[in-house]
Amino acid sequence: MNSEALIYLSQASVAQEEHLIVQDINLEVFPGELVYLIGKTGSGKSSLLRALYGDVPLKSGNGMVCGHDLQKIDRKNVHELRRDLGIVFQDFALLQDRTAQDNLDFVLGATGWSAGAARQSRIKSCLEAVGLGTKGYKMPHALSGGEQQRLAIARALLNEPPLIVADEPTGNLDPETTDGIMQLLHDLVRNDRSVIMATHDHLSFNRFPGRVLICENGRIHERDSVPTS
Repeated sequence: MNSEALIYLSQASVAQEEHLIVQDINLEVFPGELVYLIGKTGSGKSSLLRALYGDVPLKSGNGMVCGHDLQKIDRKNVHELRRDLGIVFQDFALLQDRTAQDNLDFVLGATGWSAGAARQSRIKSCLEAVGLGTKGYKMPHALSGGEQQRLAIARALLNEPPLIVADEPTGNLDPETTDGIMQLLHDLVRNDRSVIMATHDHLSFNRFPGRVLICENGRIHERDSVPTS
């Protein structure tokens, strides 16, 4: 294993309720990479991502994510893995009874930040990073779909994770809004951070090039990739 890899999987398999979803996964993702995971619905894309953030266990094989051994992750320590990850969901998964700012404040409180100026400064900088600097007071229902996804991305950035895991982040958005979210995710990739996302949006591959992994027939293989710009 290369110690610099943010994701390292060797002969890994993922199952749900004893049903094998994907198997024989060998994968390394390094800082500064944008990785697309594509495949038909039910091909195992989401199951693989769920394994990366500790929501389902590896059935077999070895896996390390941001220095955490996936074979040793359980309900008691999964929060330690997720402190080093940012997770973005298709359905946003926001707290509907709290403002945008309070959604972020809740996460910081849950991950050990003390109340005070540093916590509020972090919220402000993350909202500004996704273009919501003036909308922290708004409730999620008062935000557009694209703005809600931007808020979800701001939430993912709070603890400055080296890896963002995004599951169909533009699946509920119109084409114009999708383009803005893809640009934002692309801009997040830098020398110390990578993004891996499941997507059906094949048009994004040319506009925002990166590695393309294809999930089919219970296996994952890499398509000829285009270097990131």
